[in-house]
Amino acid sequence: MSEPKRVALAGAGGWGRNIARSLGKLRGAIFFAVCDTDPKALAAVAGASPATRCVGDLEQLLADPAVDALVIATPPETHHRLALEALRRGKDVLVEKPLTLRPQDAEELVHVAHQRSCVLMVGHLLVYHPAVHLLREIVGRGELGDVHYLYSQRVNLGVIRTHENALWSLAPHDVAVAIDLLGESPQSVTAQGAAYLRPGVEDVAFLQLRFPSGRMAAIHVSWLDPHKERKLTLVGSRKMAVFDDMEPTEKVRIYDRGVERPDYLPYGEALTLRFGDIVIPSVAAVEPLTIECQHFVDRLHDRTRPRSDGESGLHVVRALDAASESLRRGGTPVSLAAA
Repeated sequence: MSEPKRVALAGAGGWGRNIARSLGKLRGAIFFAVCDTDPKALAAVAGASPATRCVGDLEQLLADPAVDALVIATPPETHHRLALEALRRGKDVLVEKPLTLRPQDAEELVHVAHQRSCVLMVGHLLVYHPAVHLLREIVGRGELGDVHYLYSQRVNLGVIRTHENALWSLAPHDVAVAIDLLGESPQSVTAQGAAYLRPGVEDVAFLQLRFPSGRMAAIHVSWLDPHKERKLTLVGSRKMAVFDDMEPTEKVRIYDRGVERPDYLPYGEALTLRFGDIVIPSVAAVEPLTIECQHFVDRLHDRTRPRSDGESGLHVVRALDAASESLRRGGTPVSLAAA
């Protein structure tokens, strides 16, 4: 590997501190600097990583030729502006989800990154979860047969946002995973939700994504729910799979269950149910955030396309934007082309 890349962090809030912890232990990178306007937030990171420079002015970092890459962990409404400034100065960028809040802004970032030959990656953390990696392999080798549909639940009681609704706060994870596992982007989105705690800020949302292949993904997100669930189910023509992130060890289960139709009978006749074994494969106990950050650093060196690149982030933003429009229309389906 070439000389270590000097990586800076913009944003030392709660999630920024988690990223700072990961940046400090990556191969091929130096956690060079962290920036935040809050001195207390900076002090918290400085205590954990004393060799890292602390600055209060992002312009100082962007103007520093020693900075090779910038990780942006600031509020979503600032993502576009900060990422654009960094890309225009030739810095590689990792942006926390969502990439932006408007599709046109995401399109601009993708264009500028391509124009400047910069790495642009989005923090779709769940895509890097070892369990999702395992599911990707299982789907890829056809173990489930044809994947008919998937559905996910991401619900809990708290943390309650004041501006960002549950759709934009929670659903990027599941939308990104649905696109990643199915290998295609949705062509239409339907969403319904409600704001019970703060007017205009939906606490709960139900999304349905329809894909060109005819497959479907249903997503339920909420921070106003008695259960804490992080579960994904895939239903295939041969087998079915469940990823339960709340399970401490047995996170993935493969169910040898399905419906069989003899080839010699007319369609729809003599359908039989099959109940086979349940297999619990081993899932690597590695923190997804560490995998994600290392993936970014590796791309800084080999200059290949990140799994959650700018295009991936753009597809997710387009889907969420269409879902927001469907919410405003009371659940009317919205075409991605018209979103």
